[in-house]
Amino acid sequence: MSGVLEGSERLEGELTPEPWKGPATGSVVLHLALAAGVVLYGIIGGFFQHTLWGGAASGGAIQVNLVSSAIPLPSDQPPNQNVLATETPSQAPAPPAPKAKQSEDETAIPIAGKQMKRQHETVQRTPPRQQQPLQNNRAAYGEQAGSSLPRVTQQGFSNGPTTVSDSSFGSLFAYYVDGINRKMSQNWYKPEVDPHTPRGSRSYIYFKIFRDGSVGDVRLDRSSGSPTLDNSCVRAAQRVDTFGNLPSAYRGSYLLISYYCEY
Repeated sequence: MSGVLEGSERLEGELTPEPWKGPATGSVVLHLALAAGVVLYGIIGGFFQHTLWGGAASGGAIQVNLVSSAIPLPSDQPPNQNVLATETPSQAPAPPAPKAKQSEDETAIPIAGKQMKRQHETVQRTPPRQQQPLQNNRAAYGEQAGSSLPRVTQQGFSNGPTTVSDSSFGSLFAYYVDGINRKMSQNWYKPEVDPHTPRGSRSYIYFKIFRDGSVGDVRLDRSSGSPTLDNSCVRAAQRVDTFGNLPSAYRGSYLLISYYCEY
């Protein structure tokens, strides 16, 4: 009996309709609230600014470009229709046109007693010849004491106090000339000179360097005025044992050297 009652109650519950008014009302209210939120978000986010003409919003900027050729400006000078016209015309007047030369009638008969005009003949003038200065072929020699050795002229090669008579030797073997300066400086004893000798005094000597580098024919060429300076310079060349063999490319039997000792 109880089973029949439970089955009838279950069947009655299934056949009874569920309430729908409450859920439907809640759904409508929820959709309206959602639509209002979307509209409000669009207004706040600025998606509807095209409908707010004349509102309190800040205005925009418009860029305007001026076209210079739209309105022509008046010109200071009348227009020139010449295709070769320049924008900077010259204010100087045009040069006058050359006069046309009248042509002479070669068939005309000359009138007796009328002098004919002579045509100007162009005469070519030769420029005057410039006088060349006279060349002095005489050699100028200084007045110095005579010496049996040939003198070293200015055509030689000079390097410091050393002057070589053969200029080609100095150009080709400059290292050998440097060796002569070094050897002479090492063998010159400056304390031998009298201390009262004036500063800048020079004593010039001559000597020969033979093929094996030995020194010979040491002589005083020009005195400095101080005997002690002259003697010390001569002894400096005599102290040198050898300057070293002359370069094999040099064909001379000896080399003539001029050297000066400066106090």
